[in-house]
Amino acid sequence: MKAILGKKVGMTQVFTETGEVVPVTVVEAGPCTVIQKKTEEVDGYSSVQLGFVDDKENKVNKPLKGHFDKYGVNPKKYIREFRVEGAEALETGDEVKADVFTAGEKVDVTGISKGKGFAGTVKRWNFNTGPKTHGSRNYRRPGSIGAGSDPARVFKGKKMPGHMGHEQVTVQNLEVVKVDSEKNLLLIKGAVPGPKKGLLTIRQTVK
Repeated sequence: MKAILGKKVGMTQVFTETGEVVPVTVVEAGPCTVIQKKTEEVDGYSSVQLGFVDDKENKVNKPLKGHFDKYGVNPKKYIREFRVEGAEALETGDEVKADVFTAGEKVDVTGISKGKGFAGTVKRWNFNTGPKTHGSRNYRRPGSIGAGSDPARVFKGKKMPGHMGHEQVTVQNLEVVKVDSEKNLLLIKGAVPGPKKGLLTIRQTVK
């Protein structure tokens, strides 16, 4: 398993050798600093803790500052832990860069989707609209939400109006089209969740 943290830059398109147009998302992947290494002997499992984007010391609370000072690493804005292959070879302070991936590899990308605010059932769940003739005013209402005296309640999980978006979304099996190791950029085929400058987690695909 290979993994890295990144930041969404935006979308563009590239051309293949045969002249086909491929839509890609540009991701600034790393460099991520290894903050802590966990081992089977001490922690019961093997993983590494990666930090991404330098942060100012006055923005870090005391417990986190102590954590960074313990391992001699500059404060980081984002911290995530990954169970990766070859964790034993990594040491605290090492950098993980975009070149851990190669062109043609498949990855899973996780991010926080764009928030849409409060939305009705037509927009949020693709409900059908009501009739717009013969005096009906039931255009975008959800309609009946339950039965009568039995069960006399609305079941949990009922699709209703509410907050839409701003939730964790993972898109699987996306292809890495190109890797720019000098600028730490990954060009990933297709769209990925979240707005520009949004935090992304890129992992080797599980399927």
